[in-house]
Amino acid sequence: MSADRDAALARMAVSRETASTLDALAALVRRWQSVRNLVAPSTLPQLWTRHVLDSAQLVALAADTASRWVDLGSGGGFPGLVVASMLKRRSGFRITLVESDQRKAAFLRTAARELGLPVDVRADRIETVVPTLGSCDVVSARALAPLPTLLDMAGPLLEGGAVGLFPQGEQATSELTDFGPAGKFAITLTPSVTHPSAAIAVVKARGS
Repeated sequence: MSADRDAALARMAVSRETASTLDALAALVRRWQSVRNLVAPSTLPQLWTRHVLDSAQLVALAADTASRWVDLGSGGGFPGLVVASMLKRRSGFRITLVESDQRKAAFLRTAARELGLPVDVRADRIETVVPTLGSCDVVSARALAPLPTLLDMAGPLLEGGAVGLFPQGEQATSELTDFGPAGKFAITLTPSVTHPSAAIAVVKARGS
């Protein structure tokens, strides 16, 4: 086991069963990486802290009763497959992963099947899928687009009552300033546990 893994798990406080599932997920990512380029190659040595822990921190920001989650632009499964690994025993929990890249969608389906995760994969464009999803409790997207674009993509879900959880890089504060305080959404920034200059934008429709 690596120091990177140990450092990540020390911050996550998960059960042995969940840690075992995450171990299996990490092994799958490494196995598929050479043919699918699931994560940036330079980050692979820090897979646990850069991707697993960075994804896992979203779970604590969602309501304990959240059972319907949508992840946009799921790519290599971060955060979607990590969230599914952590919440798979929650009663009624289901997460929809939206990924238009057919090769990455194939990985997502394989990982969900092999790990026994409560996952649905929609291999189509976000703007095509979102209007068909109905309501959900949480919508997330990681390393997908600038915040204003994410709000456009996730708008129907947010307006339907979902909480948006959108990890942002070092530009988070300036993006929020550029977007401005007015509009349909209330946005707060929660510090990221993986990078001192990064944050997670927590988004709710005003009045919800």
